Amino acid sequence: MIIAERMITEVINEKDLIPEDTESTETKEQETKNQAQETDVNKKSTDEVNEAEETNEKKGEDEKKEEDELAKKIEEALASANDKYLRLLAEYDNYRKRTVKEKAEIYTDATINCILEMLPVIDNFERALQTECSDDNYRVGIEMIFNQLKSILNKMNVKEIEALNKPFDPNLHNAIKRIDNEELEENTVCEVYQKGYMLGDKVIRYAMVAVAN
Repeated sequence: MIIAERMITEVINEKDLIPEDTESTETKEQETKNQAQETDVNKKSTDEVNEAEETNEKKGEDEKKEEDELAKKIEEALASANDKYLRLLAEYDNYRKRTVKEKAEIYTDATINCILEMLPVIDNFERALQTECSDDNYRVGIEMIFNQLKSILNKMNVKEIEALNKPFDPNLHNAIKRIDNEELEENTVCEVYQKGYMLGDKVIRYAMVAVAN
């Protein structure tokens, strides 16, 4: 009887222990499952962070590339604009110099044309003064007018070309005749038929001369 009771008690104890082991196993499985889920979540979060970092890094590289390209385009545009400005400045400077030169040439040509119209009048006054005149008052009047004309030429920087008894210079003299003259050296101007004039350094009328042999 006692033996039977002990056996029954052991069986009951074994039955009581079985649920406890099962419950422990289920708990462990749940914990393992939870840990696995946490690991998956952590891994997923890490992957997402890494992916976000890669995206941001790629985005930063793209932005830097765009900035570099934009800076390069700006530099090229500035270089092109600077080149155009320098070309325009050079063209304007050339235009200004050319305009100044053209104006000076126009003024000089106009002055020369005016002087050339005056020279025959001056020649006639010189011939008139070389002619004998019985009326002194008339002669004085002619001399006054002639001197006024000469003064005007001086103010315009017009100078008479020296010719008589000077060596012949084809850049200043126009020889129309050769004369035998032993008193003068060869190629010396011995006669002046028409005076020559210069405006500054420019000949406006060559002196018409005769040259000694």
